[in-house]
Amino acid sequence: MHFLNHLISNKSSSLFLIRYYTQGRKSPINTHPQTRRRRQVKVEYDNEDNSHSTSKTECWEPLDWRKQLGFIREMRSGRNAPVDNMGAERCYDTEAPAHVRRYQVLVSLMLSSQTKDQVTAAAMKRLRAHGCTVENILSTDDEKLGKLIYPVGFWRRKVNYLKLTTAMLQKDFGGDIPNSVEGLVRLPGVGPKMAHLAMDIAWDQVSGIGVDTHVHRISNRLGWLKKQSKNPEETRKALEEWLPREHWSEINWLLVGFGQQLCLPVNPLCSMCLNQHSCPSAHRSLIFLVGFDL
Repeated sequence: MHFLNHLISNKSSSLFLIRYYTQGRKSPINTHPQTRRRRQVKVEYDNEDNSHSTSKTECWEPLDWRKQLGFIREMRSGRNAPVDNMGAERCYDTEAPAHVRRYQVLVSLMLSSQTKDQVTAAAMKRLRAHGCTVENILSTDDEKLGKLIYPVGFWRRKVNYLKLTTAMLQKDFGGDIPNSVEGLVRLPGVGPKMAHLAMDIAWDQVSGIGVDTHVHRISNRLGWLKKQSKNPEETRKALEEWLPREHWSEINWLLVGFGQQLCLPVNPLCSMCLNQHSCPSAHRSLIFLVGFDL
């Protein structure tokens, strides 16, 4: 049994983990899933206020964020979260032509909204077996397409989005996907998070931070924002204000897996987290656990 599953089921092991990690250890592997250096691109949104961009002198950053990020890398070194094996980077056909691979990346991202990675991966497997190309999806009737992607979240709505977006790709982009965030967010069912991840995975370009519910939740818990944000898009803008650009590509992968395994939405496993002594949100959970054990 993997050490994480063992520790979750063994309270005494949790205390050992705290003592073991607070002494520090070196991870023997590179924790970043990509070894190549991605191209950096600048993105401007039509609805963003850039009036203060040239006069910004203040450089706020959260306390201990580098140490916290290092601990998260260490906790993610096993690369065994659902996102590592079933995320968008694992859902496309590696033998397909480049434009088909990019299309499949976009489709998997569209299906992933409000859906667990396991469900998305299974749906993509069925779609690939059916033929996940622009031409095949357009020729597939809605009932059949719904059966292929069910039970992803909001599957009926996503059938409509897939058809509309795929038709736009064929008509306006020659069957490929746009190579800009501005073009991607104009597609039905594609928001900023999907657009930035598509740029990163499909085009190998870092355009921004892909913020999903895990990144949004953990950023707020760690105090990585000047003030609590209300939604993922607010979180993205706040993170991009201070987080060095060289970390933008890895932050989604790191925090999503961390949120799937340890920093859970409900009952986070704070006693097993290396950041428990610096995370503003951990102390309440630890106090509760100590009181409960007594």
